[in-house]
Amino acid sequence: MALDPVMLEALAPVAGIIGTISVVGWVATTWLKVKNGYPLENSWGKPLYPNGGGEAMERIKLLSQENAQLRAELGSLKDRMAVIERIATDQPSRLAAEIDALATKQLN
Repeated sequence: MALDPVMLEALAPVAGIIGTISVVGWVATTWLKVKNGYPLENSWGKPLYPNGGGEAMERIKLLSQENAQLRAELGSLKDRMAVIERIATDQPSRLAAEIDALATKQLN
């Protein structure tokens, strides 16, 4: 089954459009990876990290420290919310007894 020249002429624009869309998609994907800090890949699938220099590494370090601080703060807020939920859902007589027990404990 040989390819007819008329058929080739009809398929050439479709192949060109598909090729163009593929290249534009590859360029857009690579640009988004670089913009958002994801590693690029070489032909063997291994990550290639763009050379950001010391400034990028310093920024990563600062962001990591801020992330740790925010996680610690979130943990303390979760603990405080648990106490508030317990106060809101406990029976008033039990809560009053606990407060009185703490008050007498501090006086002694």
